[in-house]
Amino acid sequence: MTQRIRQCVESLIQQSLKPYLDIPLATSDVIKHIHLTDGHLDIAIEFNFPASDIKQSLEETLKQGLAERSDITTLNIVVNWKVPTFPRLTQIPALQQVKNIVAVASGKGGVGKSTTAANLALALAQEGAQVGVLDADIYGPSQGMMLGVAEDARPETIDDKYFKPLIAHNIQVMSMAFLVTDKTPMVWRGPMVSGALQQLLQQTLWQSLDYLIIDMPPGTGDIQLTLAQKVPVTAAMMVTTPQDIALLDVCKGIEMFHKVKVPVAGVVENMAMHVCSQCGHEEPIFGEGGGAQLADEYHVPLLGSLPLDLKIRQQTDSGKPTVLAEPDGQIAERYRVIARNMAVQLDKITESMSSGPTISIADD
Repeated sequence: MTQRIRQCVESLIQQSLKPYLDIPLATSDVIKHIHLTDGHLDIAIEFNFPASDIKQSLEETLKQGLAERSDITTLNIVVNWKVPTFPRLTQIPALQQVKNIVAVASGKGGVGKSTTAANLALALAQEGAQVGVLDADIYGPSQGMMLGVAEDARPETIDDKYFKPLIAHNIQVMSMAFLVTDKTPMVWRGPMVSGALQQLLQQTLWQSLDYLIIDMPPGTGDIQLTLAQKVPVTAAMMVTTPQDIALLDVCKGIEMFHKVKVPVAGVVENMAMHVCSQCGHEEPIFGEGGGAQLADEYHVPLLGSLPLDLKIRQQTDSGKPTVLAEPDGQIAERYRVIARNMAVQLDKITESMSSGPTISIADD
């Protein structure tokens, strides 16, 4: 009897998650406890990704779906979530107080990587996670402005060695922009930049983070390679447009992460479609299908697609990105789906790491 109820519960979980996730979830893994005694059914469900938005909907779906069963007289449902520290392929020591580091990269500039990183962080925070953002673009830091941090805001120093991150919209934020003025030119060579970023990362007093989002500099040169080799990254997320030249550069970025044993959690296709604000006509200005093709080529999921929309730029420039400015809007929900998909994919990467040996081929 309990087995049939379990199958029913798994089916209801799948039904409830469809609007929230594009990546299939092994529902049997999230059921921690299910027990029927004298008509009283106890169910305990735990996700390993932030699921505040999913929790209420799932509870309601289960109650409605099980209400008509004659063998159940009372029902107790507990839905929780807890973000674990996912394993890494590299042996770089993990940071204290930081469970998982996700690098948001692009291979080239101008594809909306920083905007995506900011909205990703905000979406994870809205789902209930503790989130931090490290702006790793020394030459053009923008996360402070995007997240509405005051221009004159400076981090508090502890013992002349550590920085307390600034707080913006319940997110812990650190950036080189907080240590210099916006008119200070960063005339540094690669090793100086790499050293500065490692200091920002390791000497910032992050507090109990589930996710630290690193907004990576564009490109695949020495700076990016050094960062990937020195930072204990859990996984990378690639941002691209459908444009051929952007896809080519993202391929280089994926190959770079492969070389330094950083898994790629998936691809985000930005500016996939332009919708005319006057007539509603849709047009793929930068091409179409490129993100899905890239994801298929590298056997990673397409985490989501985002439109080319004027409001995204306006809202981000004002210091209140779309997830905050229009939390009930369609674009904000797209960002939340991307965030959930990314969080679920971290677990799938872990499964693939433990399923068997990894064979790598090098040309050096």
